[in-house]
Amino acid sequence: MAIRIHFISQVTVILVASIFGLGYSLSAALIALQLDEAGASSLSIGLNAAMHAVGVLITAMLLPRFSARFGMRCMLLLSLLATTIILILFPLMPWSWTWFPLRLGLGVATEILFVLSETWTNQLCDDTSRGKVMAFYMTAMSSGFAAGPLLLSATGTQGFAPWLAGGALSLLAAVLLMLGTTTPPPAPHNGHGGFLHYLRLAPVALFSTALNAGVEAAGMSFLPLYAMSAGWGENGATQLLSTLMLGAIALQLPIGWLADRMPREKLILHLALIAGIGALAWPWLISLGVIAYIALFVWGGVFVGIYTVTLTLIGSRFSGSDLVGLYAAAGLAWGVGALLGPSAVGAANILTAQGLPVVTAASCLIFAVFIRRYVYRPAS
Repeated sequence: MAIRIHFISQVTVILVASIFGLGYSLSAALIALQLDEAGASSLSIGLNAAMHAVGVLITAMLLPRFSARFGMRCMLLLSLLATTIILILFPLMPWSWTWFPLRLGLGVATEILFVLSETWTNQLCDDTSRGKVMAFYMTAMSSGFAAGPLLLSATGTQGFAPWLAGGALSLLAAVLLMLGTTTPPPAPHNGHGGFLHYLRLAPVALFSTALNAGVEAAGMSFLPLYAMSAGWGENGATQLLSTLMLGAIALQLPIGWLADRMPREKLILHLALIAGIGALAWPWLISLGVIAYIALFVWGGVFVGIYTVTLTLIGSRFSGSDLVGLYAAAGLAWGVGALLGPSAVGAANILTAQGLPVVTAASCLIFAVFIRRYVYRPAS
């Protein structure tokens, strides 16, 4: 009976994360589109999106303390309910400046959701199945992100309907969380909440998070443009990005299976090397038509697999408040990576048309060197 309850909680937390990911990706696109339709400048739209990152930064280092005080289940419920209310408030606020504090509130809520759902999922599995479970988590979350824009195309971007859809999804996730989970064990706050503390404690986790965020943000912005500069049409270029995302969804389960059957640092090293070498081949592969789709499908799965195995590694080595604090520190690393990645590609594009593959390959290979020299040390 206890095993069954444990399994139901595990499935519920993963499902909640997937549903919330769907609602979040829907709202992120919707906010940008409606600000643009309202006549907001590109700078204003960018600053509004940056408020999400501000919310993440505000929350990141405070979350371990609040999680220890109120519990993960309570904090998750509050974040989901807050998201529902905030999304309903957006269309009721006709002044675009009021959308800035609302976007900050969404940043706070999503940081709580992502950090605590990853933490709780890790706590609900043992080390023999951790890779598989975290692969399910990443697959579910990625599927939610991919489905958000599709739902937006069904609801449209006008009126109250799309906001109501996003709010309803968050409310549904809250109901599922209440009905399908039991209270997890408390994680007392240990007082060592500084970013540098966690950087010393788990450098591979934070560098992996920054790498994932940087390449993901750069790829979302520049991959279609890179493909179009190589002769692809607009539809084909966006389909390449969708193909990469499909690979990120489909290949996490076999990578998670490998993570349960071989040294995880070694697997991360191999994935980083494959991703780096694969990115170097983009200028050649992009000219090969159908082969380019296959290559980006595989590359997307391999690259996202680095983060999937990192989550598995974190869960096998840390628990309690250290686990919550580490995921919170990862929120800061994510913000730094998401800022630096597109900036580096934009700067590289001034020097070469191959800025995206060069920066992507360099980032992956530098990370691989770091893993090889400072983390993965074969027994002597």
